[in-house]
Amino acid sequence: MAQEITYLGPTAPAVIKATQRITPETTDEVRHITLEVLDPAFQFVEGQSIGVFVPGPHPFGNDLHIRRYSIANARNVPVGSGVHLEILVRRCFYLDEVSGERYPGIASNYLCDAKVGDQITISGPYPSPFRIPLDNRANLLMIGTGTGIAPFRAFVQLIYERRGDWKGQVRLFYGGHSGLDLMYANDEQTDLANYYDQKTFRAFRALGTRPLMTSSQALEMGLRKHAAEAWRLMQEPNTHVFLSGLSKVIPAFERVMTKQAGSEDDWKQLKQRMIE
Repeated sequence: MAQEITYLGPTAPAVIKATQRITPETTDEVRHITLEVLDPAFQFVEGQSIGVFVPGPHPFGNDLHIRRYSIANARNVPVGSGVHLEILVRRCFYLDEVSGERYPGIASNYLCDAKVGDQITISGPYPSPFRIPLDNRANLLMIGTGTGIAPFRAFVQLIYERRGDWKGQVRLFYGGHSGLDLMYANDEQTDLANYYDQKTFRAFRALGTRPLMTSSQALEMGLRKHAAEAWRLMQEPNTHVFLSGLSKVIPAFERVMTKQAGSEDDWKQLKQRMIE
């Protein structure tokens, strides 16, 4: 998951240790990139993000370009002299509204073109509202699309591989245009399947049923099918809800939960109790 960033924070060198395309050639390119941060003092927690610097000069005259990416793995024991982290990068392009010309996204193309052994500069890690609760009896409701699944993958790795003692219920809802858009669950990369045998874990995959259906619309359709499951968990005081991905994920979730609640006021009351 990528975000724009203004605060830079401390920087550190990192080396590309691996880069793998995890979507087929027939769809948008998304790469899973492994970095080794050369400063052993660099530490992160699940849910945080890093900034990636792209050397200039750039088309609009700015010397500095930086983009933020969610970390897609749980902490592990440092290998060698550094710390390993993983990010999920979709190769992006944008259209000039005036000329109609197509231009490559600066950071995403820089990272997707990077080779094993290349050194880059990163900043962070940055604080995040995405924090795993300390209580292993807590329920986790994770909802997202596309590369927004990155922090959720880190969460699942942490609670089932690193900790291994999670007793709360974990539910993952994610959507895509097609099965090719489901990160870590398509034919190229299926590591989410490693957790399907966990008694507390269930994943609900929502695919578009029409050619022009967006990932957010597919997610909304999937949420509607299992709204009662999400609603039941949210009645429990120890349930934590995480939303990640495109901005359209939030209104999609709001619409489904409003309908499930029976009225907008009932949904607002429950949401406010959870916030408090």
